[in-house]
Amino acid sequence: MTDNAPAGPSPAASSESSGSGPATGTPYDAVVLAGGGARRLGGADKPGVQVGGRALLDRVLAACADAATTVVVADPRATARPVRWAREEPAGGGPVAALDAGLRLTTAEYVVVLSADLPFLGADTVHRLLSALRDSDADGAMLTDDDGRDQPLVAAYRTASLRGALTDLAIEHTEHTGHTGHTGHAEHTRHTGQGGLTGLPLRRLTGALRLTRLTDPLASFDCDTWEDIAHARARIREHGHVLNEWITAVKNELGIELDVDTRVLLDAARDVAHGVARPAAPLTTFLIGYAAAQGKGDAESIAEASAKVADLAIRWEAEHSGGGSAPDAG
Repeated sequence: MTDNAPAGPSPAASSESSGSGPATGTPYDAVVLAGGGARRLGGADKPGVQVGGRALLDRVLAACADAATTVVVADPRATARPVRWAREEPAGGGPVAALDAGLRLTTAEYVVVLSADLPFLGADTVHRLLSALRDSDADGAMLTDDDGRDQPLVAAYRTASLRGALTDLAIEHTEHTGHTGHTGHAEHTRHTGQGGLTGLPLRRLTGALRLTRLTDPLASFDCDTWEDIAHARARIREHGHVLNEWITAVKNELGIELDVDTRVLLDAARDVAHGVARPAAPLTTFLIGYAAAQGKGDAESIAEASAKVADLAIRWEAEHSGGGSAPDAG
């Protein structure tokens, strides 16, 4: 197991979240499993496969960006924001062993557990899971897919419940395989990475938990095959999605976290293109951003600059439409 910052850039966030918690008011940690073999992708580096110009792993990390601590269970790589790294021992020991390795680096009362191949997962879904868990007496809240199947790697759990279930499973597995069956040995096996949880399916773990379920076929869509990748890439280019996807990708590439009302900018660009000239529109939006950056650099500054430009474009067009005639004297 490693415990270090990632090698490589982290433009989307300067450090791990301070732990103030999401809009739900529920501080949480996140564990992202990203170390699978991707056999159905021919052994490709699935977390690094790009959808909409962003690696699948980075898309998932964006969805849990407000976690107090984010642990990625995989070999370290460059990521769009800083995370902590862990690895199950031995490597390739399966999702239960990987989850256990990641969970050891968490401290929050709640933990969100995610796979690294969820192209349509958003922060709103993460918050919905946390709210559903917080407002229930369940051990976890997980998504189900379009066919009603449980998705334990798109879920929020009570950390203590998950740790307890892992310990119980290690004891059960130790007894079943003929090793000494006392709790101390199972705990030792689990924490020293001697394979006590290696190869176990997730259903053995989640079957011991009380779970509440939410249905979200889109957020639970995962990319297991190249066909899935092609579907995801095609969907984000559809008319209803492409603008938000592109803006998000640009902000990620430039390291911008600012939430901008794109409608305000689009309205200003439309007015300029109509009232002045089409090439003036992109240049003007650049100048709006530059002006906002010289001020407070926030969304309000952009809105204020956009409004001024839109008014200018209207005056410009009105002057042209008047044909240069003199104003009324009265």
